[in-house]
Amino acid sequence: MSKIIDMRSRPAFLHDFFGATPDSPGYETAKWLNQRVGSKNIEHFKRSYTLGGFLAEIEQSGIDKAVVVGRETPSLTINNDEIAALVSKSPKLVGLGSVDIQSRGVENALAEIDRAINQLGFKAINIEPGFAEPALQVDDPVFFPVYEACIAFDVPVCLMSGPTTPDFDYAHPNALARLARRYPALNIICFHGYYPFVNEVIGAALRYTNIYLVPDMYIFQPGSKLYVEAANSFLADQLLFGSSYPFREMKQTVDDFAALGFKDSILDKLFYKTAERVLKVNI
Repeated sequence: MSKIIDMRSRPAFLHDFFGATPDSPGYETAKWLNQRVGSKNIEHFKRSYTLGGFLAEIEQSGIDKAVVVGRETPSLTINNDEIAALVSKSPKLVGLGSVDIQSRGVENALAEIDRAINQLGFKAINIEPGFAEPALQVDDPVFFPVYEACIAFDVPVCLMSGPTTPDFDYAHPNALARLARRYPALNIICFHGYYPFVNEVIGAALRYTNIYLVPDMYIFQPGSKLYVEAANSFLADQLLFGSSYPFREMKQTVDDFAALGFKDSILDKLFYKTAERVLKVNI
C-alpha cells in the first residue's frame, strides 16, 4: 500500500456537528450523512470520541498524515486555536487555518492569516463563501485580500463546496475557473471536488492547472467516475485523496479509493505525492 496523506479529517469529539453528542441532532445528521455516502458502519465515528481513538483510527487505516481543517462561518466555527491545540498532540496531524473575511473585516482577517501561517504553522487557509452571510461567489472581490495573502505566504487556499452548500448557485465551478484565471500563482484546493458538478469542474481543472480537487466522500457517489477517468488521463497531478472523516470510515475509504480503477502508476500521486508538494509536508 502507498503512503497516504488524508486531506480532510476531523475527530468526532471536535464538535457536535461531527457527532460528538449521542442522541443529539448533530449525531443523527452524522449518521445520516455516513449512510448517504456509503459507510458500512454509520456510527463508526464514535471511535474518535477521544484523541487516542482518533489517532488509533489513523494508524489502523495506514494513513501517515491526516489534515485537520476547522471552519469559520456564521453558522459553525471551529477556531484556529482549537485546531492548533489538536494538531500539536501528534506529528501525524497537519493543520489548516480558516478565516471569514466578511465577519472579521480585511485588517483582522489578514492578521489572522499571518498568525495561522507564521505562528500556528498551518499549511493552507480555508474559506467557505457559499456558507457565508450573504453567500458570495468565490471570485467576489471581497476575497481578493485572502487570495493575495496566500500567494504572498506561498500557501494554498482551500474552498469548501458541494451538495451541502445552501444554494447550488454557489456550488457551481464557474466562479472557480474565473478565480484560477485571475490568480495563476494561487494553488486552489477544492474540498468535496465541486460535486455534483463533476464534468464542469474537470473542465476547469483541464484548463487551469492551479486547481486541485479533493472529492473525498463524494468520489463514491453516482457520476463521480469522471474523476477517475480524468485522473487516468490528465488529472493525476491535480486529484488528491481525502476521507472526509468522520462522515466516512477511514479504512473503508482508503480501500474503496484504491479500488476505484485508478492506474497503479498514479496511486502514489493521488495518495500522497501531490499533497506533499502542494502543502509542503513530508512523510
